[in-house]
Amino acid sequence: MSPPNAAAAPRLASTRRAAGVVGIAVIASRLFGLLREVVFAAMFGAGELLDVYIAAFRIPNLLRDMFAEGALSIAFTTLFTQTWEKEGEAPAWALANLILSTMIVVMGAICVAAIAFAPAIVEVTNFGFHSVPGKFTLAVHLTRILFPFILFVSLAAAVMGMLNARFVFAIPASASTVFNIVSVVGGVGLAFIFQPEALAHWRHPDFDQRALYGVSLGVLLGGLSQLCMQLPSLWRLGFRFRWRLAFGDPRLAELWRLMWPSLVASATVQVNVLVNGMFASEINGGQSWLYCAFRLMQLPIGLFGVSLATATLPAVARAATRGDFAAFGHTAKDSLRLAAFLTLPAAAGLAVLARPIIGVIYEHGRFSPHDTIETASALQAYSVGLAGYAAITVLRPCFYALSLPRIPLRVSLIGIGLNLVLNFLNMQVFHFGHVGLALITSIVATVNMAQLFAALRGRIDVGSGASWAGFLARGLIAAGVCGALAYAVDHHLASLGLHRMTRLGPAVVAGAIGYFTAARVLGLSESAEAWALIRRRLPFAKRA
Repeated sequence: MSPPNAAAAPRLASTRRAAGVVGIAVIASRLFGLLREVVFAAMFGAGELLDVYIAAFRIPNLLRDMFAEGALSIAFTTLFTQTWEKEGEAPAWALANLILSTMIVVMGAICVAAIAFAPAIVEVTNFGFHSVPGKFTLAVHLTRILFPFILFVSLAAAVMGMLNARFVFAIPASASTVFNIVSVVGGVGLAFIFQPEALAHWRHPDFDQRALYGVSLGVLLGGLSQLCMQLPSLWRLGFRFRWRLAFGDPRLAELWRLMWPSLVASATVQVNVLVNGMFASEINGGQSWLYCAFRLMQLPIGLFGVSLATATLPAVARAATRGDFAAFGHTAKDSLRLAAFLTLPAAAGLAVLARPIIGVIYEHGRFSPHDTIETASALQAYSVGLAGYAAITVLRPCFYALSLPRIPLRVSLIGIGLNLVLNFLNMQVFHFGHVGLALITSIVATVNMAQLFAALRGRIDVGSGASWAGFLARGLIAAGVCGALAYAVDHHLASLGLHRMTRLGPAVVAGAIGYFTAARVLGLSESAEAWALIRRRLPFAKRA
């Protein structure tokens, strides 16, 4: 990798440090999010009840990903940063008040409309539920309970954008951890309140629909807590909320200009997952298998993709505002290479260790060995696109910083159309079931990533094609070593009769050692950078 110039070096170092801080917070969030889904899967099993919960939460959760990790956060952070840089603090806070006031009105209206038209929403997104008596009606009820979640989380996304723009990363990145903790504690507690007889058999309770209502209310409380825990940090920065509603304000129009195409562009993966769910609704348990597998995929996506993108956006936005496109290119290239370096071994590990990982994490309570096999197959298919998922999260903000939001929009529309066609062929012609749906999501993500990268390279110097080809070839070889060692260790320990929980740790360690060793031998400089990033955050590491 070519060294950055002297002016860009401090910015790159700062970006890496910020990405590390966000990464720690994001991995905690993803782990607690995984814990939330593990608890709910153990309570209800991979079947009718869990399918309904996933279906009811899918659209609010999709909107959360579009806003919290997509359109609103990216567009608002860019505009807020530009306003602060060009006009100063007071106009930036005035813009924030305008956006928050507008969101309360608009998102509140969307929630009311969604509650009123919940039957139509469920009909479109989960038409297969009619095959199981009562499943469709329950999905409608839960959709009405869960939809206000999007109001809370949209406001939380705007607050996160303000904090990130002022270089406060840890608190907003940790907010979703609070959401997950409150969701689990509140959801389980409310489940026992709604179904009190389950307390008599609390070791092995048989939860029914009543408990599902309690879990849904707990998730709603979690969304509110995600907003509230960020407000003290915003207050300390000097922000004071003042109601300011002016739909004709030109700054609101500017935000909308940046935001409306990115609403579609940032939702590519999530919309494709939603489409997959539509087809999977015809398979009893299919939505649960896909959802549980994708939750595991979100761990490395969040840790490596979202954390790098969160730290990169303010840096590239400032560089674009100042016309420093050399620094812009160095920052984008640095983040993309580091994201690829970290996700390639994660993909290899998830692919070869899918069954023991799913078994250890999910196979509890009513989640059966059959569910483990089906979920592991979906995880293997999803792992094919892991590097593409992470790269998209880094690439997409670059176009918003360049005021080119229509490029991600075009790429996303192509991806959504391709996903629809391939899903239809999968279910009607090839009959690969839920595994085919997961593989198609990975293929579409990879195609979208390639289009975005080509478009950025046409405008910004992010490295030559030859340098990227060499980097990816060496990364794939190192990832192959990682996967082979992890599989060999797991297979050997299995032949000795060890339980999968005992096998998993040594297999992961062997794969990680093999990857870092191969990377150093192959001359990948990111191995030293990644290790330094990790070492600085070990509790026993020597502090400077």
